[in-house]
Amino acid sequence: MQYVEAGIETAGVVIVGSGFGGLAAAKQLAKSGVDYVLISSTPEHLFQPLLYQVATGVLASEEIAPPIAGILRRHREADVRLGTVVDVDPDRAIVTYEHEGVRHRIRYGSLIAATGASQSYFGRDDFAEKTFSLKTIDDARRLRAQIERVFAEAAHADEPTRRRLLSFVVVGAGATGVEVAGQLKELAKRYYHQEVSVTLVEGAGEVLPPFGGGLSEYAKKSLTRSGVDVLLGTFVTDIEHGKVTVKDRDGVEHGIAAETVVWSAGVQAGGFAKILAEATGVATDRAGRLLINPDLTVGGYADIYAIGDMTSLNGYPGQSPVAMQEGRHAADIIRRKKQPGTPFTYWDKGSMAVISRFSAVAKLNERITFRGVIAWFMWLAVHLFYLVGFRNRFAAVASWLVAFIGTGRPGFAEEATSTNVLAEHSRAA
Repeated sequence: MQYVEAGIETAGVVIVGSGFGGLAAAKQLAKSGVDYVLISSTPEHLFQPLLYQVATGVLASEEIAPPIAGILRRHREADVRLGTVVDVDPDRAIVTYEHEGVRHRIRYGSLIAATGASQSYFGRDDFAEKTFSLKTIDDARRLRAQIERVFAEAAHADEPTRRRLLSFVVVGAGATGVEVAGQLKELAKRYYHQEVSVTLVEGAGEVLPPFGGGLSEYAKKSLTRSGVDVLLGTFVTDIEHGKVTVKDRDGVEHGIAAETVVWSAGVQAGGFAKILAEATGVATDRAGRLLINPDLTVGGYADIYAIGDMTSLNGYPGQSPVAMQEGRHAADIIRRKKQPGTPFTYWDKGSMAVISRFSAVAKLNERITFRGVIAWFMWLAVHLFYLVGFRNRFAAVASWLVAFIGTGRPGFAEEATSTNVLAEHSRAA
């Protein structure tokens, strides 16, 4: 493809990425009337923590992916651009992005990089073609289409075929893995009235490792009670059609039947993170994340900030609250509310994860923890609060009432095109 080069524009601030960190930075800059250009590879802002609910039919995709232009419609300072950043010249302070065959160049006063991270397969990239991940709306739609397919076929199949079709393996017992495993069991029981096999595989010695202690043990027991087979200290060594091969802590390998494999283990920074690392010479960790300075700047460049999952700083977790606080910190330095060079400090407000309907865990600090129904309602309230826009909150409440109190799944009636998405995924595999 040939590309047309546009002239060089000028912007006070350029934000790359429309996730939690990028939008937090944009809103903070707007408080001081600072003009900015926000470049996003997608037209919507994705509420990624709820992707699994789109995949399992609890929510429709538009309820967690509102248009960026709509979110920032009241910001006169905002200039939202659709495109993919392909180059940055840190010495000339020029960023280049590409859209529909045209390359645009912008000279910036400050640059905020907030492009997140993608799925990591720990050197086994072939696993990407054999599994379903949950990083994008399309990922969620593919998984939902797969779930619909296997349950539809199982309803009219003989017993051996039914057991094969309704076999799921979820790799990774972090929040996403636990939530997917629990929802699959809930979905089968309350909506499809079918028995399914769900196996959760985790390399660490406990479920939800960041929580630890009693909360991790509670999560494991809750999953086990619901019928999920939890394998800890176990690693995936191979994946082939219909089977996942795992190795336990004793080095013993065995196979697990798996018509559907959901991969939620590990992240890898790439794309713009790699471009920025090569351009600035900043070091990266094994996952490709930028090893940024304490004030969130990159390498020796005081006008470039990097935030969120594409970075590594002080062992902070790859979670949306970190990205949002980092985005506001970078914006505060740019708008002169903080002195240049001010180190970023993360205020940990706690973590939470859903296990199944009316069952969750929440950790505010080392001493204050919640589990069960109370934690589930806390999770509901927090996620409802952070959903962008009144319309999305209203729609989510309606969908949650149907899914958690009734027996329906609003998301499964969403788009007839989901089967086409699955067909494309199958051809790619």
